[in-house]
Amino acid sequence: MGNVHAVAIATDCRDLHFINVSTGAVFQDAHLFGFRSVPTALCYWHDAQSPEHPSLLLMGDDKGGVHLLWFLNPSKGLFKSPSKTESGPQRIFFPDLGEHSSMVSYRHIPSVHQEPITRVMFEPGTNVVMTSSESDNTSVVFMNVTLKQEPYIWTFKQGAKCFDYDASLQLMVTGGCDRAVRLWTRFITSRPVASLLGHRTAVLDVKIYQPVGQILSYSRDAELRVWDISSHQCLKSLALQFPCQQPGRIPEHGNFPFLLLSPPLTEQPLLAVACKDYLAVLSLSERRTGGGGWLTDEGREPGPNIQSGPPLSCALYNPTLRQVATGHEDSSVSLWDVETGRRRLQILNAHGEEGITCMALDSSHRRLITGARNGTIKVWNLLNGLNLHKLEPVDTSEVTGLTCLHDNQLLAVGWSRRVAQYDVAAAKDLYVRADMSWKSSGVHKSDILAVSQCSPLGVIATGSYDGEVIIWRLETQGPVLHLQRPTQAGAAPPVDGLLFLQHRAGNRKLRNRGVLVSSQAGCLCFWSITGQTHTYGQCYSPEQPGERVLSLSSDQPQNTILVSGDTTGWLQIWDISDYGLDVQHDESPVCERPPLLQRWRAHERSIVGVDVLEVSGRLFVLTASSDGSAGLWTKEGDHVGFFGQEVMWNISEPETYQRKAQRKLKGDTEDRTESDEMGLKGQVPGHAFRDRASQEECYSEASPTSLAENDHKPMVTCKHTISSR
Repeated sequence: MGNVHAVAIATDCRDLHFINVSTGAVFQDAHLFGFRSVPTALCYWHDAQSPEHPSLLLMGDDKGGVHLLWFLNPSKGLFKSPSKTESGPQRIFFPDLGEHSSMVSYRHIPSVHQEPITRVMFEPGTNVVMTSSESDNTSVVFMNVTLKQEPYIWTFKQGAKCFDYDASLQLMVTGGCDRAVRLWTRFITSRPVASLLGHRTAVLDVKIYQPVGQILSYSRDAELRVWDISSHQCLKSLALQFPCQQPGRIPEHGNFPFLLLSPPLTEQPLLAVACKDYLAVLSLSERRTGGGGWLTDEGREPGPNIQSGPPLSCALYNPTLRQVATGHEDSSVSLWDVETGRRRLQILNAHGEEGITCMALDSSHRRLITGARNGTIKVWNLLNGLNLHKLEPVDTSEVTGLTCLHDNQLLAVGWSRRVAQYDVAAAKDLYVRADMSWKSSGVHKSDILAVSQCSPLGVIATGSYDGEVIIWRLETQGPVLHLQRPTQAGAAPPVDGLLFLQHRAGNRKLRNRGVLVSSQAGCLCFWSITGQTHTYGQCYSPEQPGERVLSLSSDQPQNTILVSGDTTGWLQIWDISDYGLDVQHDESPVCERPPLLQRWRAHERSIVGVDVLEVSGRLFVLTASSDGSAGLWTKEGDHVGFFGQEVMWNISEPETYQRKAQRKLKGDTEDRTESDEMGLKGQVPGHAFRDRASQEECYSEASPTSLAENDHKPMVTCKHTISSR
């Protein structure tokens, strides 16, 4: 009780002791006794700018009720002065509190919870009292002091043993006996933003450390964990060693083991942790310091130290949020800050145990749409990771392609061999039905593997396993053109990728030329789809025979370059400014290549996704690979870094790029083209996503609305030791 220099102590004797600490001699000032119930939680608030204004003491009790004591004139005292001088503390019988109405106002709100209240907080900006209990039906309750508004009630199994709330972030964090640390937004009670798993015993206390955007959690086995709010990643795991601990026994704790102290109370932020009769004091950083957050390892040499990740299946760039989204085979989704490489958000078990196969952005770039191997499609909020919609599956087979039209009409293709449409713009319900109005039944004779849209021409293209490319008109929702690459013998190879060159399609002089690029068995084919359909060029892209190109991208505002990534991990950048503009009359299935600007080995395994992006006026190339890493490169081939590496980059400062992580590739001199001999790059990055020394598993999960049970695998392992003092 800072404004009156006092400490309030509640006991199980149903009383309150007010201890005066204003002088060196600590003494009891008042004793309020005779409550009808046992106080179990306390919270005190006063106006720091005007300490003489009324202050509030809140109490939660063992019957689930809340007591409010407004001290009306705290500068003159908490209670009315006794009429006669008595030695010792002033004793006040609770039923007689009305005699002190000039100094204190009392109010009781009964039966807020069905179980004893474990925590109580007050938010003065909105006059909201926040309480928690270990009740399944009333786990956390936010209610206005006036009770004129409906309360917000969170319900989850085993309730909340502890919680914390930050008004600036509109974020609540809960912990309890189920060992999960859950993150909740202020006005959504149905499901958490994320559940952070890793504690092996009940979570006793949680705190939001807002200056560095982190959460501190403490469990019954004396384990302290530090979590990043944005990425839901466990940054540190510390096993505190108290002298009272005995091997094989859980240490004894009180109900409130945490105390977060910040200036001006202390010179620097401190975290006090109590265990029985001992106190551990930890110093906190006042600002974020690199990837380790508030508690970093001193003396460690900087350099990339990245956790081995699951294989990637797709990646894309969001220019509005300046973020990179990656989809993984283990059904996880990660969002990365393109300017630093730092993870902003992660969703685990997005589709249960089914691997993610494709992704797309909606028209606003605020929502991410993911497809999976079991035919499920989901829509996610990119700001908080909430699952907004589940789209009706057309089939239980794999979704291979998603594309969102300008009016937020989503098109999905896959092994069902049909085109399904979903209206995600007007959808208000969790479940969205499929619109099967497209005339696609029986058109493709084999599984659809790729899709690409062209807004200037009002068409989409789909490619299938039998090598056929079909052009569809958006207006009629029907096929208008069938394309098939000629082969010398045997069946046509599958279509691995499709890419429309949007700038050419929007140019009246160029739209009749090669505007569509397809990839089949490593061969890139440029097609015209208006006027007389011709092949405007085709060439084999990989350096080694028998390989495939799984991903294509171009600088869409200009279409001067084409980027291709192959199954050996090599990346090629082609100059297509003058390529594919003349009809190919040669009967040979492969003709002259476009000029090769750069090539280098970006990954150790197949490149499954590439994207050309513009940041701060410069062109960069995003790559994603089945080796579990996603990288960023300049157009010239300089390695900016791998997303998730410990040492972050600044995309505006080239000196922070990870060029030294590259090494010369053995055999780079073999089978080089003439362009390569003129100085093109042939380098491979150092091994990314190395395993860190591990001690515990720390990870987050998707919301409980996932179709399958969340059977988790470790996301990040962390190890650190600390001694108490």
